[in-house]
Amino acid sequence: MLEYLWIGILNVVTEPMNLLMLFLSIVIGYIGGAIPGLSGTMLIVILLPVTYSFEPAAAFILLTGIYSVTALSGAFGSILLRTPGTPEAIFTTYDGYPMAQQGYAGRALGITIISAVIGSLFGVFCLITLTPLLANVALSFSSPEYFALAFMGLTVVASLSGKDILKGLIGVLFGLMIATVGMDALTGTLRYTFNYTPLTSGIELIPVITGLFALSEFIKRSTESHNLGNAIKVVKTKLFEREIFKKIRGTIAGTSVIGMFIGILPGVGATTAAMLAYSETVRWSKKEEKDTFGKGNPKGIAASEAASNSAGIGTLVPLLSLGIPGGATAAILIGAFILHGMQPGPMLFNSDPILMYTIFAGLLISNILMLFLSTPFIKIFEKIIKVPYSVLGPLIVVLCLIGTYTLRNSFFDVIIMVIFGIIGYLLERFKFPLATIILGVVLGPIAESQFRRSVQMSDGDFSIFFTRPISLTLIVVSIIMLFLPIIMKYIRDRKVNKVDNSA
Repeated sequence: MLEYLWIGILNVVTEPMNLLMLFLSIVIGYIGGAIPGLSGTMLIVILLPVTYSFEPAAAFILLTGIYSVTALSGAFGSILLRTPGTPEAIFTTYDGYPMAQQGYAGRALGITIISAVIGSLFGVFCLITLTPLLANVALSFSSPEYFALAFMGLTVVASLSGKDILKGLIGVLFGLMIATVGMDALTGTLRYTFNYTPLTSGIELIPVITGLFALSEFIKRSTESHNLGNAIKVVKTKLFEREIFKKIRGTIAGTSVIGMFIGILPGVGATTAAMLAYSETVRWSKKEEKDTFGKGNPKGIAASEAASNSAGIGTLVPLLSLGIPGGATAAILIGAFILHGMQPGPMLFNSDPILMYTIFAGLLISNILMLFLSTPFIKIFEKIIKVPYSVLGPLIVVLCLIGTYTLRNSFFDVIIMVIFGIIGYLLERFKFPLATIILGVVLGPIAESQFRRSVQMSDGDFSIFFTRPISLTLIVVSIIMLFLPIIMKYIRDRKVNKVDNSA
């Protein structure tokens, strides 16, 4: 393995074309990931036809490198402009943007870069050394286990709702309703389309995200005074602060593992990994620390970035070892392999191991380079945010419109973005937790489809969820975690009452 990896590294650094593709992947990934509405998946789709004339190694260094870099660069807009460049960067917004507003944008960016690079490097390490083992773990999951995992994700609504769980429940139910719009994937039945053709394909996640967070922020700022004194002043990016790193290193380690585990499960993805990692970090934090999340807590940034970047690499594990796509991007990469006359999977390791380890080496080197090239790229953002918002705001809206439209070349997606921008603005005025809506939209399709498949597997016997050890364990843990805050509050109230009575 080490011999093949060394050969792969030499292939990347000594072949001019491979080296050029490596640097291009970083540049394109930084720019594309930072543009609202774009994502690594979209960039790969755009560039896939271009790579047809490339050698396979150069093509896959470019494509996989772009996907890896966009997982990091999508967070820059989240922190500086409250405009997530990629779906998984939403959860960085919660603490990154408030920290930047408090005058610590440089610190927030430094935490983002360190966490993302460590998460990615951990993912690459697992990809190289543990691919067969991790793939076997993923193979042990069937529909009941996937439903149980989605159920666990939905129970974190209590963590994302703050002190008003009723609003959180309304938000997650609204998100689940959005997820049901369109054609039923299992039966082909149309649901909530009202005979309107564009709704048959459902409501995409990116227009919803872009509207709720980016466009709603534009509307909010447009109604406020344009006082440049309130603009975020970006200080020099601080890649490493000893005291901050001591505080977040445990979070980075734990959420990197969560991200990798979620990433190797086909169809779950980095957005779910970031959401679960963030919510679990909140859930397991000390009581006095819970209220600081959403207000600039470094652990919130670290959890989201470490998990999403680790998960991004994790989606490649089942793809390269078994030929099973771990997500939308992995599915597109299967098309890239087929385009170059190859079928990803175990046989590819036997027929062309050099190519596999060249891809591994490209990911390894690109993630190391990100640590050093992020700061110069952020300098561009420092110039951008000094532009008056009367100029910058419309530019952001234009980028959101372009990114949303290019998702499916559909003007309907643009309309959806505008609608959710207005909804997000109105809900925020009532202190409504927008994250709970995203929770429902992301996990709704997974929970519904896997629940129905499980029931079909068991011929209508619901005990299938409780007779399989993994699904039973996940459901029990979910129920405990859901009611634990209520139980703990009850115990604390009883203790207080006893003290008062004794006094």
